[in-house]
Amino acid sequence: MSDIFEGAKLIVVKVGSALLVDGGKGELRRAWLQSLCADVAALKRGGAQVILVSSGSIALGRRLLGFASGTLKLEESQASAAAGQVRLAEAYADILAASGIVAAQILLTLSDTETRNRYLNARATLNTLLSVGAVPVINENDTVATAEIRFGDNDRLGARVASMMGADRLVLLSDVDGLYTADPTRDPSATHIPEVTAITPEIEAMGGDSVSGFGRGGMNSKLIAARIAMGAGCDVILSKGEVLNPLSALRHGARHTRFRASTTPAVAKKRWIAGVLKPEGVLVIDEGAARALSEGKSLLPAGIRQVDGRFERGDVVVVKNRDGREIARGLAAYGASDAERIAGKRSLEIEAVLGYRGGDEMIHRDELALTGS
Repeated sequence: MSDIFEGAKLIVVKVGSALLVDGGKGELRRAWLQSLCADVAALKRGGAQVILVSSGSIALGRRLLGFASGTLKLEESQASAAAGQVRLAEAYADILAASGIVAAQILLTLSDTETRNRYLNARATLNTLLSVGAVPVINENDTVATAEIRFGDNDRLGARVASMMGADRLVLLSDVDGLYTADPTRDPSATHIPEVTAITPEIEAMGGDSVSGFGRGGMNSKLIAARIAMGAGCDVILSKGEVLNPLSALRHGARHTRFRASTTPAVAKKRWIAGVLKPEGVLVIDEGAARALSEGKSLLPAGIRQVDGRFERGDVVVVKNRDGREIARGLAAYGASDAERIAGKRSLEIEAVLGYRGGDEMIHRDELALTGS
């Protein structure tokens, strides 16, 4: 039996409220969380990086604040999230610390993964945390969100994070052990589907509502999440997470549905970059830089001879040689005004020229797609 996480460099794990919080008492299921964190530590020892997208703050906070059961008003949900986030972060930090792992809390909304500047800042922060061995614990920022509280869910947030970070696997730990042809709690003839290769209308028709009464995301939200992540080259695993050590259980064959992406995260990203119809600017480079790109290297400021257009950091720009032929497209690490100032400069000079230390590259090789013949 092959390990479902074999070869995965980055794994995003979404944890539902019903798994973290005891439905009757409204208290943290600490033994379960300890087992999950032990699984995370094991994955890290195996060489994988892990990001957790965790629900649970509202469910924890409402008990602490004494709100009655039932639907909360918007301001009550926000207050519950404020109280619950503290307890949730403390629990993750304490338990992961026992394995020598630093937990870092990040609060996001879906808009943080869609607005370019916030997207870039969030990604940079997450990459830095991962590079030093920390485990980011992401929760939707329910204390300030409005529409997200009423309509959002952490399934989609998990998919956005997986897409943003180029993850290889997104694990949706939930109250179901996969996708069925119908709701198995209502239809005894419902059949489990072990693998999905495309989100077709027939697959979409199998979506249903959450049966836990705790979380905001039902099967429809999981299918939306799967579509987002698969489009970014990330496999999605939907499984029932109630057992102790749920990730270890998956590695040993626990029942699940695997949504298989048709490409890799790197290929999906470069395909998107190459396919942007309206780049925001043009960089003209010299022969040495063009040769470096053909060898799979990054574009450094030293090789830039001309900057055209009014683009911002993170926008797609066209890279041309001095003859005007397009040779690549990529995501600019600097906006046009800064690019003009550092064009032709060595990377070591960037800080002196701009007054701050950015990346050494104008376009990193991982964010550049060769398009010339």
